[in-house]
Amino acid sequence: MRYYVDKNADNPAYLQLYTQLRADIVSGAYPYGARLPSKRNLAAEAGVSVIPVERAYALLTDEGYAAARERSGCFASYRAGEQTGAAESPPLKRTQPHPAAGEFPFSVLAKTMRRVLSDRAEDILVKSPNHGCAELRAAIAAYLARSSGVAAKPEQIIVGSGAEYLYGLIVQLLGADRVYAIEDPSYDKIRRVYRACGVQVEALKMGRNGVRTAELERSTATVLHVTPFNSYPSGATADASKRQAYLCWAESRGGWLIEDNYDAELTVSKKHEDTLFSLSQTGRVLYLNTFSQTIAPSIRVGYLVLPEKLLPEFDRRLGFYSCTVPVFEQYVLAELLQSGNFERHLNRVRRRRRAE
Repeated sequence: MRYYVDKNADNPAYLQLYTQLRADIVSGAYPYGARLPSKRNLAAEAGVSVIPVERAYALLTDEGYAAARERSGCFASYRAGEQTGAAESPPLKRTQPHPAAGEFPFSVLAKTMRRVLSDRAEDILVKSPNHGCAELRAAIAAYLARSSGVAAKPEQIIVGSGAEYLYGLIVQLLGADRVYAIEDPSYDKIRRVYRACGVQVEALKMGRNGVRTAELERSTATVLHVTPFNSYPSGATADASKRQAYLCWAESRGGWLIEDNYDAELTVSKKHEDTLFSLSQTGRVLYLNTFSQTIAPSIRVGYLVLPEKLLPEFDRRLGFYSCTVPVFEQYVLAELLQSGNFERHLNRVRRRRRAE
């Protein structure tokens, strides 16, 4: 073994061990079914107590990289090609999305709005740049890098008035002549927006960890719209093997994945889920999120993160579109992100939900 913990690093010991173990599992150093090091041996080698090792293994298990067997240890459960087949279990449905209205402290929001009015003054009357204000796009890029491992430049980010508007932009960018696949079941408005844009939509049946493998194989689509974390209404979360299967699917077809990450920030896990965008090596993922779920439904602001290779095509075909979000709201969101108030709110919500 070769695992170590840098006690001067910013990341805690359990995350350092998790990252190293995950890399070895994905690379095949521990193939599917192989036994991982015992907790005591790993703790002794890394020079830490067993507690951080247990937390690292718990994360690996939660995300589908490993499976624990009673009195036997932990075993690698990641499959590069994900071969679960037709026997996949159906998802467990949840009745409604996480409530968001009223959760964000109104006093913080009001104080931030007053600060923006005072500091920005007449700047809020100026027309927004087409892709969104530079301040908000830079703040989103920095936040994604901190929280989700998404490495994106501000110029890759497009700001728009909610997810539905951004779905329409995606169709105009990728083309309405493609077949678009969505999860079945899924949030119904996704299907309705795509059909309103004139595209053919395929609904792919869900298992407990995402779209079933057989459904992916039979599909004629070249665009797949997924909500990998806590999909609504099924509650399914794509594990590590399924996320890899999505990426392989897009690569094999020369297609695209639309990662709708609307609910991942409210996970009860102590570590944010790995995004398809951050895992993609070939730039075939478009990442989408909004602030409606995390701040309030009335905040109709979303953002789309494009792979760099799509930027010239976006600018050529859609760069003339004006931004649909007022600059005042953009400056308020930028301030919430830069001040840390947004992330403090998310951490409070997650801690409370872990305790429920």
